[in-house]
Amino acid sequence: MRTLIFVLGLFLIQSCADVSEKSDYTGREYTYALIQSADFPISGNATFYERNDGTTEIKVTLSGTEGDISHPVHFHYGNVSNPDAEIAIVLTPVFGKTGESITIVKTLMDETTLSYDDFVNFDGHIKIHLDDGPNKNTILAAGNIGSASKGKLTGRKDIAVCKSE
Repeated sequence: MRTLIFVLGLFLIQSCADVSEKSDYTGREYTYALIQSADFPISGNATFYERNDGTTEIKVTLSGTEGDISHPVHFHYGNVSNPDAEIAIVLTPVFGKTGESITIVKTLMDETTLSYDDFVNFDGHIKIHLDDGPNKNTILAAGNIGSASKGKLTGRKDIAVCKSE
């Protein structure tokens, strides 16, 4: 009997933890593909999650990364093939060991406020760089987002190097 009560108690504690984690999100999410953009076999996706507080969580997940290096992530205006695309948001870097980046956003760098629907339909793209130093022009993975994703991305030849800042 004591074991049964202990197990039920653990179940209730776990259930409460799950509810609080899930209550941060509305349940709406959208995923975009990020294709390999260099000789490194790295690709993945960017998933946008609508949060109850009016923010949008952007989670970048890559396969093929490793080590202690952090890979800068930029959210740009326009199609991935545009070499002069301005940065709309600098996202949290992807950590090599985990291949993940999570950023909670509500505004662009120019302080324009966007809803989840605005982010999901944004005319833009995401690029993940090898580093922010001498290899900043090496794009590991990239993909079009929102209305820019309607066009066909046929491979890494379509991906332009970022505008030098």
